[in-house]
Amino acid sequence: MNKHTALATVLLGAFICSGLYLLGTSIGNSLLAMKAMDRVVTVKGLAEQEVKANIAIWPITFNDVDNNLNNLYDSVQKKTERVRQFLLAQGFSGNEISVSQPSIEDRQAQGYADPNVKFRYNAKVTVSIYTQQIEKVLDSRKKLLELAKDDIAVAQNYGNGTEFIYTELNSIKPQMVQQATENAREVAEKFARDSQSSLGKIKNASQGTFSISDRDSNTPYIKKVRVVSTLTYYLKD
Repeated sequence: MNKHTALATVLLGAFICSGLYLLGTSIGNSLLAMKAMDRVVTVKGLAEQEVKANIAIWPITFNDVDNNLNNLYDSVQKKTERVRQFLLAQGFSGNEISVSQPSIEDRQAQGYADPNVKFRYNAKVTVSIYTQQIEKVLDSRKKLLELAKDDIAVAQNYGNGTEFIYTELNSIKPQMVQQATENAREVAEKFARDSQSSLGKIKNASQGTFSISDRDSNTPYIKKVRVVSTLTYYLKD
């Protein structure tokens, strides 16, 4: 083998070794980078806010009885109008008041006669309020006893009570999402410090479903809005 051939062989070998070294280093760095990308922390951020309901649905239900249908009809008409006038006097408008069709029960038509039942016909009527005047509803409910003076006994039906609704969720969504995200980041940053790492970019994030519930059973007109956001951050040394 002459000197030129030997030199070429040596150079070729050096280039091959250098290439393999660089390739191995590149692959090693890539693996380390991929490994670092696997270091993540997933945290949840909670945001809660109390709001007042902006819609109230208030059903006022009463019963009337008689043995004569015509008399019962007249009595129901008068009592329904009395309830309507009561609501108008409280400051509600006619557009906020609706009256259901009376539900009349013929007790003798049920196939048996109960000797303890004095009246054959029983009528059930519901006068409803749909309003944004929450405070008026709260005040007016305390005055229902006035209707007893006109022989109107309002039914205390706990399954058919006043319903309070909050419909302005979109107005507070952005700030609540921001608060939940900030709370999640605080938790992630503490985790990173405790693990002697630093917080990287967000890998992924998901916004939980907003929930609206009564703050408590005594104040159903005050609602608690709640959302939980889940975020995953990269960790880096």
